[in-house]
Order: sequence, then structure tokens, then C-alpha cells
Amino acid sequence: MKKLVSALVCVAMIATMLTGCGGGSSSSKEGSTASTGDKSGLKIAIVSSPSGVDDGSFNENNYNGILAFIKENPDATVTPVKEETGDTAAAVQAVADIVADYDVIVCCGFQFAGITTIAQENPDVDFILDDANPTDADGADTEVDNIYAMTFKEQESGFCAGIAAACETKTGKVAVVNGIAYPSNVNYQYGFMSGVNYANKNLGTTAQVVELPSYAGTDVTNKVVGGNYVGTFSDEATGKVVGQALIDEGVDIMFVAAGASGNGVFTAAKEAKDVYCIGCDVDQYDDGANGSSNIILTSGLKIMDKNVELQLNKVKDGTFKGRNELLGADTDSTGYVSEEGRCQLSADTITKIDEAFAKVKAGEIVPAANFNEMTPDNFTGL
Repeated sequence: MKKLVSALVCVAMIATMLTGCGGGSSSSKEGSTASTGDKSGLKIAIVSSPSGVDDGSFNENNYNGILAFIKENPDATVTPVKEETGDTAAAVQAVADIVADYDVIVCCGFQFAGITTIAQENPDVDFILDDANPTDADGADTEVDNIYAMTFKEQESGFCAGIAAACETKTGKVAVVNGIAYPSNVNYQYGFMSGVNYANKNLGTTAQVVELPSYAGTDVTNKVVGGNYVGTFSDEATGKVVGQALIDEGVDIMFVAAGASGNGVFTAAKEAKDVYCIGCDVDQYDDGANGSSNIILTSGLKIMDKNVELQLNKVKDGTFKGRNELLGADTDSTGYVSEEGRCQLSADTITKIDEAFAKVKAGEIVPAANFNEMTPDNFTGL
């Protein structure tokens, strides 16, 4: 954890060097006490990465949670704010620029971890932070009275994707394509590799995970984690290059956790023959349409929309309370798509995944993650 803290400080410092970079609601908070009293007509902002709230993935799923809340509370409003650079310092500044104008600000992504001071200086504004915990001046995780921070056990959804890929591959070669080696992305990678290894050991498969050395990732502690990293979440062209390179190596199933860069991977799969992708964060089946066929085998899920909607309801009814929460299978916040018409998995594969995931939910299987001291070759339940 000390390594992670130091690394986060470095990330923030580097971002700062690269870029140089009214009132909220009338309710009040005292100390760590949750807000009280019913609120209506919430003014909500959602601040996202350069791919925006229509990325068909991470940002859009958070946005959909807000829209679901507004559907039930039509006097509430939402304003999407797209931070154009993806830079950490710029992301935090984007929040600072609008904080005086909103009751609730939803911050989508790891790059917003540094909003702590802004939140502390604006106690009448509530914050929902997705994919990171707030950090203090030294870069260490901290809890803030008016920040609800949700992180996820992405490795659990990645584990399902890995089993799916191992069971369905025809060439025996599978891969995972990621954006940047932030903890959430490495969790997906390690979970996927864990799932493949579990299937090979327990389900009779012989799949090989293909990694391209030229696209190996380096995590926030400067550890080389391998995998296939585009290097950004907003470069479709490079995503296509990485996808095509893997296809050239014989890969026929790719788990894609790369934001908008993943659209390029999808394009490479659509232009190939008998190549499939596994979507990420949300059900991406519609993105896989390719004429009369579809390239999406299934999707690994991170249930953000329902958790965002839940917290907005708590703001409304006065029970919102800042805390850091790690969400997983035990709260139905991770999983995969198995519904008929939304995936192309065989019934046998679905049965195998469901049986393994039940063990994940029970704690009998704990897939490897970026910082849980396990590896895809040595994790609980392998």
C-alpha cells in the first residue's frame, strides 16, 4: 500500500507538470453526520473523461444511473461536463470550476481522486466518486464526509470473461486489451488471466493468453504487469492496431477493457473472420453489430448505474454519507451478461461460469488483482 500511495503522488505530480495544472444546496453537514431533510430539484453534474457520457461504456453507465434517478425525480437536472485531456490535474480543476453551481457532482474515473480538498472546502456539495478513493495531500487514501467513493472488484468480472474466453475459443489463443494500467484496468487483466487459468485447470480447456511485449503495461507502482495496453482510453486507431496484431497472432477472442480505444479493437474484430470480443463495464452487445452478425461474445459487468442512482436517492432523502466502499459479487455489483439475445455463449459455458462465480460470491475463489498479493498463476481457489 505504501508503494501505491507513493505512486499516486507521482501520478498527480507528473500530471501537474504536464498541464500546469454561488452556492450548492441549502442543506448543511456537521462533522461526519449525514445530510438531513428531503431535497428536491437536485442540480447534478457529471464530469467525465474525453470520451464523454456517450462512450457506450464506463462514463455512459454512470450517466445512466443519473438519468434513472431523474426519470423518477423529474425536477432534478443533470449537466455533463467532459474534461478534454484526460490529465489528472485538469480533471480535478474541471471539478473546481463548477463546484459552486451544483448540489451533487459525479466524478467518473481514477483521475478524480484528488478532489478531496475541493470537497472539504464545499461541505454542502455531495460527491460521488467512481473508480477511486479520495486521496489526501500525501496521496494516501482518505475518507471525506461528503464523498461517497465506490471502487469495484473488477477482477471478479474479468474472471468470468476469462472462463468464457477459454471455453469458447476455437484457436486456443485469447487476450485482454486494456487502456491504461490503472488499478481497475489491471484488476480486469489479472481477473481475466485468472479465469483462463482456472478453466484450464478445472474445466478441461487449454487456452493460451497472448501478450504483446511492445504493449506491456506498467502499473502505478512502476511494476510491469504485461498484458496489452493501448496507453490511453481515447485512441481508436491504436486500439485497432493492437487488436489486429493480436488477431495476427491467432487470437480469436479478446476481452476489451479500453474505453473508447476499445472501439478500434472492435473494428479489427469486425474486419476479421470468426473473431469475437468480450465487452467491459456494461452490456456492449449493441456495439458488436456487424451486418447480420455480432462480434460480442458476452460482457463483463461493473454495476455502476444502480449504485449511482442509490446514492442520489440518499442525497434526496437526507441519508447520504461519505465513505469508501469496495463493491463486488456479494452486493451484485460485478458479473457478466448471460441473457439470451445479449450474448453468444453456449449453455454449457454459462453453466460453468455460473458455478465458478457462485464460488467467487461465497469467497471460495478470490481472483488475482493488482494489489491483493496474488497472481493469476496463484490465487485462492485455483
